[in-house]
Amino acid sequence: MEFFSLQSLLLSILFIFMFRYVFYNNKQDPSGKLYAAKSRPYPLVGHLLHFLKNRHRFLDWSTEFLADDPTNTVTYCRLGVGHGIITANPMNVEYMLKTNFQNYPKGEAFNDILEDFLGRGIFNSDGEIWKVQRNTASFEFNTKSFRNFVLSTIHHEMQYRMLPMLQKASKNQYTIDLQQLLEHFAFDNVCKVAFNEDPMCLGQEDDPATTSLSPDFARAFDIASSLSAGRFRYAIPCLWKIKKFLNIGSEKQLKEAISTVHSFAMKIIRSRKNEASPPKDDLLSRFIASEDNSDEFLRDIIISFILAGRDTTSSTLAWFFWLLSTKPEIEKKILEEVKSIRSKTQNFSGDLSFDELREMHYLHASISEALRLYPPVAFDTKTSLEEDVMPDGTFVGKGWFVSYNAYSMGRMKGTWGEDCEVFLPERWLENGVFRPESPFRFPAFHGGPRLCLGKEMAYMQMKLIVACTLERFEIEIVEKGLVPEQLLSLTLRIKGGLAVRVRERGVEKMH
Repeated sequence: MEFFSLQSLLLSILFIFMFRYVFYNNKQDPSGKLYAAKSRPYPLVGHLLHFLKNRHRFLDWSTEFLADDPTNTVTYCRLGVGHGIITANPMNVEYMLKTNFQNYPKGEAFNDILEDFLGRGIFNSDGEIWKVQRNTASFEFNTKSFRNFVLSTIHHEMQYRMLPMLQKASKNQYTIDLQQLLEHFAFDNVCKVAFNEDPMCLGQEDDPATTSLSPDFARAFDIASSLSAGRFRYAIPCLWKIKKFLNIGSEKQLKEAISTVHSFAMKIIRSRKNEASPPKDDLLSRFIASEDNSDEFLRDIIISFILAGRDTTSSTLAWFFWLLSTKPEIEKKILEEVKSIRSKTQNFSGDLSFDELREMHYLHASISEALRLYPPVAFDTKTSLEEDVMPDGTFVGKGWFVSYNAYSMGRMKGTWGEDCEVFLPERWLENGVFRPESPFRFPAFHGGPRLCLGKEMAYMQMKLIVACTLERFEIEIVEKGLVPEQLLSLTLRIKGGLAVRVRERGVEKMH
C-alpha cells in the first residue's frame, strides 16, 4: 500500500512538472533566456517529444521557433543528444564560423557519423589534418587550367548527355524526373573532374566519352551517402552504433556499400600512380603530383569531393526550376539576358565561355535567391570546446553542439525583410550588377576559414546548365501550384523528385 502511495506521489510530481513545462508561456534556459513556446522542453527527455512529432518537417518547425525568439536563437536539449543551441542569427553565425573559429570545430560526434564513409577527408576533419588538405585543395582549385578543365567537362556533359535526353523527352512527350536527371548529370561531371573517370549515369550509345566506371560504384555511392545521412535522423543516436556493432539492418547494408566505394576508389588511385604519364587535369592527378600523399588520404579527399559536388548543385537546381515555374517573368528576364550576352559577343550558338557566364548577373542573382530559400546544406553543426557566450548573449556550455539553420536564416524577417519568403532575384542586384551578401547572412557556401572552395565552380556549372536548358526548352512542372515536400538528407532535396514535361522552344504544342 505504501509502495502505491509513493508511486502515486512521484507520478503526481512528474505530472506537475510536465504541466508546468507544457502550459506555462515561458521557461528559462541555463543562460537566462526564455524558451519560445514551440521550443519549450519536457522534463528528462528535453525536446525529444517535439522532435518526434516534427522531424518530418524539422526545418519548418525549427524556423517557427527561431522566428519566435527575439534573437533568433534557442537553447535545445534532447535525450541522447545533450545540450546545444540552434541559431539563425547572422552575428552568432559569424562568431562561430570566423571570429571564434578555433572554439567551434566539427567535433567528434559529427565526425564519427561520417567517418566510415568519408574517413578524415576535408569535409570530415579538423585541426592539422583539415589544414593540410585545405591548403593543397585551395591551390589546385584556383589554377586556370583546372577551371578550364571543369568548364570543358560541363560543356561535354551538356552537349552529349543532358540536351539530347531533354530533346528525346520533348520529341516523345513523356514526363521525366528533372531532379534525378540533374543528379545523374552532377555525378557524371564530378567523377570526371575528380577521377577523370566516367560513370555514364546519363550515358548515350553515340557518346565519345571516356571509359565508364563500374555501375556498382555509382549505386554503392548512392546507398552509402543516403544511409550515412540517415544516422543523423535517429531519435536516439546510439541506436545506429548498436546496429553497427551487431552488423544488422541498414548498418550492414552501409558497410557493404562503403566497402564497394572504397575498393573501387583505391583501385583507381593505385592504377593512376602506376601510370607512366598520368592525366594532369583531374583533381586526383593533381593531388598525386603535388605531394607524397598516402592512398588512404587520396581516397578520403576524392570521395569527400564527389559527395560535395554530387548533390549540392543538383538539389539547388531542382528547387530553382520549381521556383522558376512560379515566376514566368523571371524566366523571361533570364532568357533576355542570355540572348543579350550572346549578341554582344557574337556567339549565337557556340559553347558559353567563362567570361560570358560571369556577365550573367540576373541569372547569378536568381540562383542565389534559390540558394537563399533552399540551401543544399540546410543545417550545419559544430561543437563548443570551451564555455562561451554568443554575441546575442546566449550561453554555450563546454561540449555543447552549436548549429546554424541556413534554411531558417533565409526566412527571418529581421534579416531579409517582410518579403523574405518571396522569390525575388532583384534583392541581389544594384544597378543591374550582382551584389554579394555577407556569407554570415547567406551561409549557403559556409563562411570563414571553411568557405566552400568550389563556390565559383558551382555557380559556373549551375549558370551553364540553366542558360543552355532554357535557351532550347520550356520546362513545365507536372504538379503546378503544389509546394514540393522536402527531403532532408545530407542535402535538401525534393521528396519524390520533380516531375516535368519538356518542350523544345519554337515547337507547337500538340493537342
